[in-house]
Amino acid sequence: MPQQHKKTPWTALSVTLLSLAAANSQVSADTTQSIEEALKFGDGGAVKVDANYRYENVDQDRGAQKTANANTIRTRLGLLTPVFHGLQGYVEYEGTHALQSDYNNGRGDKPEYSTVADPGYNELNQMWIGYAGVPDTFIKGGRQRIKFDDDRFIGNVGWRQLETTFDSVLITNKSIEDLTVNVGYIGNVQTFTATTENINAPVVNANYSLGDYGSLIGYGYWLDYTERENYQKSSQTYGLRFINSDKPKKFHEHYSLLYTAEWSFQQDYQHSPTPYQADRFNLMGGFTAYNFSFQGAMEQLNGFGQNKTFNTPLGTNHAFQGWADLFLITPNDGIRDVFGTVSAKFMENDSLVLSGIYHDFTDDTGRAHYGKEWDFQAVKKFGKHYSLLAKYANYDADTFSTDTQKIWLQGNVNF
Repeated sequence: MPQQHKKTPWTALSVTLLSLAAANSQVSADTTQSIEEALKFGDGGAVKVDANYRYENVDQDRGAQKTANANTIRTRLGLLTPVFHGLQGYVEYEGTHALQSDYNNGRGDKPEYSTVADPGYNELNQMWIGYAGVPDTFIKGGRQRIKFDDDRFIGNVGWRQLETTFDSVLITNKSIEDLTVNVGYIGNVQTFTATTENINAPVVNANYSLGDYGSLIGYGYWLDYTERENYQKSSQTYGLRFINSDKPKKFHEHYSLLYTAEWSFQQDYQHSPTPYQADRFNLMGGFTAYNFSFQGAMEQLNGFGQNKTFNTPLGTNHAFQGWADLFLITPNDGIRDVFGTVSAKFMENDSLVLSGIYHDFTDDTGRAHYGKEWDFQAVKKFGKHYSLLAKYANYDADTFSTDTQKIWLQGNVNF
C-alpha cells in the first residue's frame, strides 16, 4: 500500500484552509451582495471572477515513481456583455500557477513523478457570441464550455484546474413542450492539459421531461479526429438514458426513489483505423431518506482487445470509475464497475455535504478482478461564492495498475 511521506506540508495547508474558512464565515451577506452588484453592469452584463487553490498528493507503489506534490492556483477572469437585440458575448482568460511543481503535469514534464494533470499555463478559455432572437432557441458560436447530461460523453473536465472547452456551434431549442434539443458541431478541442485537438464532430442530445418520473434522453456523437496521432479516438456513439436522480419524485415527505437505466452503442468512425463494436451499460437504483442518499450501481464498458474498447475521449472521466483516475481509458478487456454511494447533507441550507463510495472493478465478464477503491469527500459551502473541499481516493490493485492513494485540499472563490 502507498506510504505516507513526512515532506507533505500538512500543517501549513491545514492552517491556510482553516484560515480561509474562518475568513469566509465572517463575510456578511451585505458585503457579498455589494460585490455581486459591483460586478454587474447593463442588461445582463457582468464581470466573472474565479480563484481556485488546490493541494494534490499522489502516492503510488510503482518502483522509482516519486510521490507527487502539487500546490496550484487557478484563476479565471471573464467579461459577459450586456444583451443587445438578442446578442450577448463572453470572453474568459484562464491560468494556472504552480506554487509547488513536484509532479508530472501530463505534458511530459518530470516523468519521474506520479501524474497531476494540472500544467502551469495561461490561455483563452472561452470566447463566444450567443443569439436569442429566434423564439425558444439559443445559438452560441465560438470557444465555449459544453456539458451534456452527466458529462460522461461531452463535458468540460471541470475537476482539473484548466478545463476542456470546444470551438463549436451549439443550437439549443425548446419550442416543443418538455423537450430540449441540443444540436451542434465541434471543430476543435482545447484540452485540460492546454493542448489542442482537431476534430469534426456533429453532436445531438435530446432530453424529454417526464415530469416527476424523470427524463428520457437520446443522443448521438460522431467524433472524427483528423490528426494521425488521435485517429484511434474516432468513434460514433448512440444511446438512450432514463433518469430521475436530478429531481426525484417523492413518495413520502422525506423519501424518494433514485434510478438510472442507460444503454450506449459505439463503433469505429471515419479515421478510426480499427473496426470494432462495443456496448456500455449504466444502471443505478437508490433512495433518499431525510438528508441521506443511498445508491447501488453498475457501469460496464465492453472491450474486445487493443483499440477495440468503448471509450469517452470528450467526457469528464474523473467523475466515473473511481477518483484515483486509473480507468480514464478503458482496459483492453473492458471494465465492470460495481459501486455503492452514501452521501449526507448537514448544517444550515445543507451547506456541508459528506460522501463515500466503494468500487469493485473487474473485466467486462466479471471473471478477472482488477482491484477495489474507496473514495471520500467533504464539501463545505459558505453562501453561493465560497467553498472548501477535502477529498481522498485509495485504489487497492489486484491485477490492474498499482496501489494508488490521492489526497486533495481545495478552496474556491467564485463570483
